[in-house]
Amino acid sequence: MNKTCPCGSQKALAQCCMPYITNHSAPTAEALMRSRYTAFTLHLADYLFQTTSLAERRFTSKREILEWAQQNTWLKLEVLASTAQTVTFKAYFLDAKGQAQVHHEKSTFKEVHGKWYYVKGKLEP
Repeated sequence: MNKTCPCGSQKALAQCCMPYITNHSAPTAEALMRSRYTAFTLHLADYLFQTTSLAERRFTSKREILEWAQQNTWLKLEVLASTAQTVTFKAYFLDAKGQAQVHHEKSTFKEVHGKWYYVKGKLEP
């Protein structure tokens, strides 16, 4: 049975985000953002680290990414707006204490040599 992709596309995971995760590449900023959300739900810290821009990697580690991904129960992704280089979204999750949370962010992405990378995120009110 095909598992539905966590990114909210209503497509099967194998035909949606998993090819991007497997190849460490996505065709657009929004596809990268959706696949990164999916990677959080699947606890795939390697993909999250590898798709973070080189300049930003020094501020995090695979271990920290994995810990944050694992301590939360990911419920839903809602993409609110996207441009060629930005995606505004809400990620709904239960934190480590079981409390409902919403991570509302405007993320910036950059394409380098045909590959998209997460550059930074700005929390939205």
